Amino acid sequence: MSAGSKDGVKSAYQLALERLERDGIERPREDALSPEIRQQMEEIRQRAEAKLAELEILHRGRRTSATATAGRDKSEQDYRAERERIESKRDRDIERLRAQAGR
Repeated sequence: MSAGSKDGVKSAYQLALERLERDGIERPREDALSPEIRQQMEEIRQRAEAKLAELEILHRGRRTSATATAGRDKSEQDYRAERERIESKRDRDIERLRAQAGR
């Protein structure tokens, strides 16, 4: 999912940056960060993408095996909540690194 806008799929990070720009807030400058911090951020993003991919695979399996509508609805809610948790953790961890770099 980390593909750019070339194929229309954007990460939550890319969407957040676009929202910042729409609100008149300057994008965080990646070049202001050390190579070590940028590497740590990339590792955080990669781990989150791997967890999201695993979650998607498990969700698809549960979705095909769930027969009752209530079970499918619960599975979908759980999937969305877990996805949001993973994305929020990723964003918090990256922001923490940015804050440390800005000190």
